[in-house]
Amino acid sequence: MSNRILRRIEVEKITGLSRSTLYLRMSKNTFPKSIPLGGRLIGWLESDILKWIDDCVANAEQAA
Repeated sequence: MSNRILRRIEVEKITGLSRSTLYLRMSKNTFPKSIPLGGRLIGWLESDILKWIDDCVANAEQAA
């Protein structure tokens, strides 16, 4: 697992989700929480985002 920190724009590109959708899903606990980086900066652990994507794929395969 990677401990690389991704900023919001990278997370948007990787997931295909918009900024507002990221925050909405975080508030509903259906997306990994961001981590504070100091000041107003936040990021996400790459490993958390990749696991979330893997879980989405697994759920889609089970539903099919």
